[in-house]
Order: sequence, then C-alpha cells, then structure tokens
Amino acid sequence: MGDIDDALARADREGFTREPPKTLQGRINFLIRQLRTTKAVAAVLGVSQRSVERYRKGERKTPPKAIADRIDTAVRARWQPQVRKRRRQQAVVSGGITVETRARFGYTAPIGTTDDGRMRRLTVHLPPAYAQRLFDAQQQGSSDQQMRAIVAEGLQETYFKDGGTRANSLSVEFTDIDYIDVSF
Repeated sequence: MGDIDDALARADREGFTREPPKTLQGRINFLIRQLRTTKAVAAVLGVSQRSVERYRKGERKTPPKAIADRIDTAVRARWQPQVRKRRRQQAVVSGGITVETRARFGYTAPIGTTDDGRMRRLTVHLPPAYAQRLFDAQQQGSSDQQMRAIVAEGLQETYFKDGGTRANSLSVEFTDIDYIDVSF
C-alpha cells in the first residue's frame, strides 16, 4: 500500500459508527464470520489453521506483534462495509474529498517563472469527480503513482489554477510526500 491508499483507509476508519471488536477472540470470530472458515482466516493472516483455532478457543491469548497487527488490519478492512460504501457514495455524489498534505510541489510553467519544487502544506477540498476517480483507481488496484497523479491533477486544477481562472499553462508535480490525510 502506498501513501494515498493508506490515507483513504484511515478516512474509511474515521467513519465507523462502532468500534471493531477489542478482544482477540472477538476479532477472530468476526473474521471467521466474514470469511466462513478457519482455513480462509489462516490464509489471510499467514498463520496455520490450528493457530486460528487456538485463538478462537482462547487457548492462545497473545499472538506475536506482527500477527496481532495483521489481525487488526484484516478486521478493520472488513468492518462496517455498508458505512464505508455510504460515505464514499456521498463523497462521489455531492461532498467531494478534502486532502491535507505536506509535500514537494514542482512546476512546469512559462519561461521567467520559477519551476523549483518546494515543500508546501495544503488543505484543499477536491470536487466529487476527483473522489470518484480516486475510489475507482483504488478499487482497480492502481499503483500509488497513478493515485498521486489523480490527486496532483485535482490540486492543480482546484488550488493552483483556481478552477481555470489563472495559471492556465501550469503543470504541477506532486512528490516527496511528508504526510497526506484525506477526509470525506
């Protein structure tokens, strides 16, 4: 997963109406309900089927940190899919997305202007069309570079070109992301 993918996953988690199960047994039972078998859960977590059965019965209460992190990630990825879907649909239809980032922005502009990239901190609300493109790219498994290009285009059109009212020949490069946060 890349920076943009992680930011979209965090934004999804912010919309949860309830917290996921806290106990190891609760998390494993949730995964078994979602994936149907202990074998499928074991495959997702990268552990043996017997380990999953031990976690489920409570025979093993503290998995190694790497496995605990994988369990947490698997649960959060499957938690409240209808809530996620509803929030994403609202972003696509009417809300758009807000991108907060600190990154290096480079420019290709007319002669006589600077094209040296520099770090900027921006908080920009992107229209619903960019939300749709970003969600579609994520669903299709696009690379982080492709999703960065969508965000860069949105920032270019919305912030730097101010919706087409200035700097029409400007082309923005979005690199060296210090942090990025997305909300919708």
